[in-house]
Amino acid sequence: MADHSPTGPVELGAQMDYAEHDRTYKGFLGLAKYGSLVCAAILIAMAFGFFVGGFFSALIVFILVNAVGALILR
Repeated sequence: MADHSPTGPVELGAQMDYAEHDRTYKGFLGLAKYGSLVCAAILIAMAFGFFVGGFFSALIVFILVNAVGALILR
């Protein structure tokens, strides 16, 4: 049984779907960007809730940080 796989550079092998690659990369960047925003907002809200006290005030801070961060990251 002969191995007929390409032995040259990757560019000479199978064709790449560059549009799908770009879409996946942009999706990953968005997930990383907004995921980091949510993590930072959770930490800020937890600190606010610890020092000031109250669940609802921390929830309001969490929502405000996410809203302002989403506007900045657009």
